[in-house]
Amino acid sequence: MQPTKYALPLMVLALLAASAAHARGTIEKVDIKGLDKGDDAEMIENIEVSLSLYDTIGQVQGESRLEYLLSQAERQTRQALEPFGFYNPKITVESPREGDTLRVVIHVEKGPPTLVRREHIDITGPAQLDQYLQDDLENFRPRKGQRFEHTTYEASKIVITRRLAERGYFDADYTERRVEITRAENAADIDLTWDSGRRYNMGEIRFNQDYFVDKLFDPLVYWDTGSYFHEGKLDRLRESLTKLDYFSTIDIQPRPDQADDNGNVPVDVNLTRAKRTIYTAGVSYGSESGAGVRGGIERRFLNNRGHKMNTQLDYAQKRKSLVVSYRVPAFRWLDGWYGLTASAYDEQTDYIDLRNFKLIGSRSGQLNENWTLIASVNALRERWRYASGTEFTNAIYNTSTLVYPQLVADYVNVDDNLFPRKGLSGSATVRGGVEGAGSDTSFVQANVLLRWYIPVGDSNRLILRGEGGTTWTSDLVAMPPSLRFFAGGDRSIRGYAFREVGPRTPEPDKYALGAKNLVVGSAEYEHYFNGGPWGAAVFVDTGSAFDNTIDLHTGVGFGVRWKSPVGPVRVDIAHGLNDPDSQFQLYLNIGADL
Repeated sequence: MQPTKYALPLMVLALLAASAAHARGTIEKVDIKGLDKGDDAEMIENIEVSLSLYDTIGQVQGESRLEYLLSQAERQTRQALEPFGFYNPKITVESPREGDTLRVVIHVEKGPPTLVRREHIDITGPAQLDQYLQDDLENFRPRKGQRFEHTTYEASKIVITRRLAERGYFDADYTERRVEITRAENAADIDLTWDSGRRYNMGEIRFNQDYFVDKLFDPLVYWDTGSYFHEGKLDRLRESLTKLDYFSTIDIQPRPDQADDNGNVPVDVNLTRAKRTIYTAGVSYGSESGAGVRGGIERRFLNNRGHKMNTQLDYAQKRKSLVVSYRVPAFRWLDGWYGLTASAYDEQTDYIDLRNFKLIGSRSGQLNENWTLIASVNALRERWRYASGTEFTNAIYNTSTLVYPQLVADYVNVDDNLFPRKGLSGSATVRGGVEGAGSDTSFVQANVLLRWYIPVGDSNRLILRGEGGTTWTSDLVAMPPSLRFFAGGDRSIRGYAFREVGPRTPEPDKYALGAKNLVVGSAEYEHYFNGGPWGAAVFVDTGSAFDNTIDLHTGVGFGVRWKSPVGPVRVDIAHGLNDPDSQFQLYLNIGADL
């Protein structure tokens, strides 16, 4: 009889204890144990996104709601691990209580991964002979023996589906698409087959616009009607139209539903004109040029044949320039422009009195995705004289007339044009004139600039820069300052003022004269905190502009970097190690430096 006497009170206490265990409370924290924060970071993130518990942290919950959330935690965690190939994990949920607060601990043992036991992945139809699609099939993941991850599997499917559309297999579709998971055996069986259907061809390109003359853009269509369809051809057309800068909207749409009996797919190119005229205005200040104003008028298109005109005026206290250019689109041979440019420049500082006038006839063109070429004929008339001290008394004017051809080759092959971390960019310039053929002296001049971007870690980079130039001439005096080499400044040797390094006039002004030769080298390391957007840089620059004997000047410094929405912003402070005019130089730059 004794056990019966205490049975009822014990049952009441048990019920009270159970009720207390599930009384209302607040979840203070959720911890996930058993997973590596490095290797398993994506799994942890997916669990956190999947758990309803995280939405209620810090909020008072009733006992039934708490019971429901805790009961769902195991199921939600299990489902969050499946996309990574773990279908048989061991999961334990604990919820120790301290007063009215709970700390939920989810212990996870991933268990054995689910491996691909059998896979049949294939394409039938004409695409069986398409090497690009066969390569995609070869690279499909996961394969037999590999862990079945949903994201990897879906990404591989998307690669093939996009490739089929890109290469003109518009009728392609799945004939089999099945993945079977056998949990008891931790095995996945893949059956995946596409039927490519026929491959379509490039049909008529229909330019839909309401201003420019008919057939103006036809030369941009470099392929023949009836050739195989390829999305890359349309990408090249879009790029060419974008560079013209005529349009605010470029919409290119293939119309496979309108294909003819031969499989030729027409393409609609819908073009919306951009604002015709662009006005620019601003103020400027330079330590040598003084205060000034800037203004410009650019006509994106002067007429329905696509001609352009651009006028830019820079009017400062000591330096003034006016540039007027007229361009005509050139589509034959290479996409580019025929150009005619006239410029006038006037500089009146304490050290030099310089004026020049220049006419340029040019033809630019894009050789391929990396190379751009500009060939031009230049006519230059320049007059200058240097001060003695700060006076021009008895200073004699020098004049020079040069007519010369010039070739400029620009190269860009980087991973990101706005913020390159890997690749090369550079330019090479060659020009030359002959005495008696419009020039006062015979000369040949060459200049090469190269930048090498080397990735370091996940977000840092090393930038190596080199520049070299030389002039062959029988009469250096006849070479005007605008065609001589100078060194010093932000894009040359930091730690020295603009054009500070090289031959100079006598004291006290010591103004740069320019030189026959140029050598510059630079190494810069940029570190971005937690991947950006803020970073810091250290650098060393060295080089010289010289006639016969090289006199290297070296500068060192550090800077701040910011990946802004409009491009990189760079602020540098540098010190020259070889008797600089100033102990420190400050530089500010905005935009990519390719």
